Amino acid sequence: MKAQRGRASRRPCSRVPVPRRPPPGPGMCLLLGAAGVGKTLLVKRLQKLSAGDGKGDLGDPPPTRPTVGTNLTDIVAHRKITIRELGGCMSPIWSSYYGNCHSLLFVMDASNPTQLSASCVLLLGLLSAEELAKASVLILFNKIDLPCYMTVEEIKSLIRLPDIIACAKQHITTAEISARDGTGLSAVLLWLQEQHKCSS
Repeated sequence: MKAQRGRASRRPCSRVPVPRRPPPGPGMCLLLGAAGVGKTLLVKRLQKLSAGDGKGDLGDPPPTRPTVGTNLTDIVAHRKITIRELGGCMSPIWSSYYGNCHSLLFVMDASNPTQLSASCVLLLGLLSAEELAKASVLILFNKIDLPCYMTVEEIKSLIRLPDIIACAKQHITTAEISARDGTGLSAVLLWLQEQHKCSS
């Protein structure tokens, strides 16, 4: 007796819906710099300043502690901007966070000449990263409220900043600030607003 070959009955294939990847959000701002340069206080001050539309008394500086991981802070400068602060001790893995970076705040301690060379090495590493080639960069010389701070011109000469800027792919701006007393922070807020007004 010959076995009859029939067409095997096929069950309808139930497809599992594949979740769509959400569209990319607004470009993020990275806040980087060596340990102890004042990044945490800076972002706290910017957040408070943005809440007052860039005006008003900042009051006494809030307490801070060294960042050993990453902090996300939202500020509003006509639109929400997310600032990701990375601890200075995390510099070997900073590159893991370069994706979706639209702007970069790099902080140097203008009162600590012994740290300048280390900060310069970190800055060169950032500027050579392909993922950051299109990011706008603002280099902030912090702690100008201290009597021993170095001027922008002195720092530029020590680390040959004009040569660094000339060779960089990024558009680089520099500014003197004091996160403690608020000097120059309104200009930082305006810079962020300008860089992120068209990001999507």
